[in-house]
This record gives sequence, C-alpha cells and structure tokens, in this order.
Amino acid sequence: MIHASAQIDPKARLADNVQVGAFSVIGADVEIGAGTVIGPHVVIEGPTRIGEGNHIHSFASIGGDAQDKKYHGERTELIIGDNNVFREFVTINRGTGDGGGATRIGNDNWFLAYVHIAHDCQVGNHTVFSNNASLAGHVEVGDWVIMAGFSGVHQFCKIGDHAFVGMGCLVGADVPPFVIMGKQEHGRPRGINSEGLKRRGFEPERIATIRRAYRTLYMAGLPLAEARERLNEQAGSSEDVQAMLDFIDSSERSLKR
Repeated sequence: MIHASAQIDPKARLADNVQVGAFSVIGADVEIGAGTVIGPHVVIEGPTRIGEGNHIHSFASIGGDAQDKKYHGERTELIIGDNNVFREFVTINRGTGDGGGATRIGNDNWFLAYVHIAHDCQVGNHTVFSNNASLAGHVEVGDWVIMAGFSGVHQFCKIGDHAFVGMGCLVGADVPPFVIMGKQEHGRPRGINSEGLKRRGFEPERIATIRRAYRTLYMAGLPLAEARERLNEQAGSSEDVQAMLDFIDSSERSLKR
C-alpha cells in the first residue's frame, strides 16, 4: 500500500488502507482518511486534513505555505473533504492568519491538471475546475460550480451555486448563483447555466423562474436597488430566487452586471 521510496513523517496519520506511490513526501501534521490514493511524486505538507476516498495524482502539491507576503509562518491549515480528485500538478495552499486560518475544499470535486487554489479559499461540493483554472486568495465558490479551462477569479470574489465561468474568463466581481460568465476581456454575464441545471434535475418551470430573475437583474435596465425589489417579489414563490437575493445581500465586492 505504501511504496518503499515514499517519505512519510512519523507525525503524519494515515488510515490503514491509504495508498502512497513512489517518491511521494508526506509531512508532519498531515491526516489522511480511509481509501485515499496518493500517486507518485506527490508532496503534502501540514497542517492538512484529507478525508476519505480522495485520489491525488502525480506531482500535485497539497498544503503548501500561502503565497502571500502577509503570511509569516503562523499555524494555518488545509481541510479537504471526501471523494475529491486532484489531477497532475494541482497546487492548493493553506490559509493565512488574518484570512481565517484555513483553506477548505468540500466533497466530490474535480480539479484537473494545473489548477491552483490559493490561500483561504472556500470551495463547496460537486465543482469542476478544468485545466489551469485558478483562484486567487479568499475566494468563495459554491456548490456545482464549473470553472472552464484557463479561467481565473480575483481575490475576495464569490461565485454562487450552479454558476459557470467560461473558458479564459477573468472574474473580478461577484457572480450570482446560476449565472454563466463569458469571455470579453474581463468576463460578463451571458445568461443562466440552463444546461447544467437540466443535468441536475431542475424542472423546466424552475429554470424558467431562474431565467426570469436573471432578466430582471441583468436585462431590464434597472438600478440594482430597484432590481432587488422586483426580485424580492419573485422570491415569494421560489427558493432559487431567494438564494440569488441572499447572495446579492452578502456580496462584499461589486456585483458583476
């Protein structure tokens, strides 16, 4: 289960059936749950907690120090859930002391080759990060988000549930749930992620309600305050519209419109 050439610190804690490939290095204060597979040439630094059933492929660097000049060696951590896939050359950094102290990854996510998740990011569940997608520090990504290849998100931005960020799109403001961002220098809204919602079992009427809310927010030419009032009226019969409203109210950067 553990290759003879792997280097595992005595202070690391691995479940009995964890597999570790050739020449991988696992540092102190690393905890790895049952059924996780660590490929060859992987580096995992602590403090890092990795759940069950994850698969980390060759040359991934997991739990390294934050790439932030404000980080001065304080104790911070990386927390990873269950059943995630990290492909070749993925890099994920721990948090910073003034950024909450932890980077968190949820469950059932796919991180394809060369993806970078910076310090203090909070990634939900069931996301897909295509090749070379990158998050700057302190970014929050909701559930079922898709980040297409070579896309990037500016620090402190939020991406809502079921959003889709297109290939090469650079996001510099918050993206509400369900919205597609397309490339035009910096990304701009291009509609709702209707195809993704269909695949996840959303009924046509539910998608139509989300589309109506999108038109209110982005196509009606209304100031944000007035658009919010109309969304509030629509939210009375739709949890999805209410989720968009909650996202708008929690936005700390400008909303991408």
